[in-house]
Amino acid sequence: MGQNHTKMFEARQLTSSGGVSHQLAAQIHATLGATTADAPTDGSALPALWHWMAFPPTAPMSDLGADGHPKLGAFLPDLGLSRRMWAGGALTFEAPLHVGDALTKTSTIRSGTEKQGPNGPMSFVIVDHEISGSDGVCIRERQDIVYLDIPDTYTPPRKVPVPENATAQRDVPVPPTLLFRYSALTFNAHRIHYDLQYTRDIEHYPGLVVHGPLQATQAMQMAVEIGGRTPDRVEYRGIHPLFAGTDLTIFGTRQTKGQVDVAIGAAEGHQTLQGKAFWEET
Repeated sequence: MGQNHTKMFEARQLTSSGGVSHQLAAQIHATLGATTADAPTDGSALPALWHWMAFPPTAPMSDLGADGHPKLGAFLPDLGLSRRMWAGGALTFEAPLHVGDALTKTSTIRSGTEKQGPNGPMSFVIVDHEISGSDGVCIRERQDIVYLDIPDTYTPPRKVPVPENATAQRDVPVPPTLLFRYSALTFNAHRIHYDLQYTRDIEHYPGLVVHGPLQATQAMQMAVEIGGRTPDRVEYRGIHPLFAGTDLTIFGTRQTKGQVDVAIGAAEGHQTLQGKAFWEET
């Protein structure tokens, strides 16, 4: 597909309704929350990035592709490339969302571009989201999606060493059950997260792939711990696949009073996700 075709999809919009119920909050907490704290209850502020569980896709089974994703074309464009990934994004937090609130998400395709990557063609689609609750727009989010062809063999990207002088770090086990639960919480049927035979034989990864949003949520928890509250602004990007079966390590490094850098590290000693969290001076 050419760049002109990609641009045909710009400004396409979709509005979704959702929310995080008391029961769903308890399930998220059981999967991702600190064991020393109680699960959020109705009316409690929603922890940062938990809104990613608030709008699960509801495509029927007949509308799922061979990879488990909803088929392209209804909202996200079909660009003729067989693999798509959540590459990164940025968020601005303007007001808290709450457990039990009716939420609305308005998604707009901002832009699409086509490039030639080291392993073939690739396209980037940027989607803007506005998430609203009872207080109006609470979160403004940019989501970066990359489209690629599935290669014949797995070639890992360049490895970036983990931070050496982090302010704090914590190891987190990543068994397949964590991937299963996160897929269930987000109603994400992408088979690379739970179907090992498909992952190895079709997409040619060496193991089950840990969700990028799951890594970003783990990193955000570290940023909140160091910064003392939800940041005003966050940006993050995936830089290397992370595979299930060993611990990941969350790194948080305070740069200034208003900035904390976060990273996820694989057991092999390289980063898989990088992020920055910012707090406005008060």
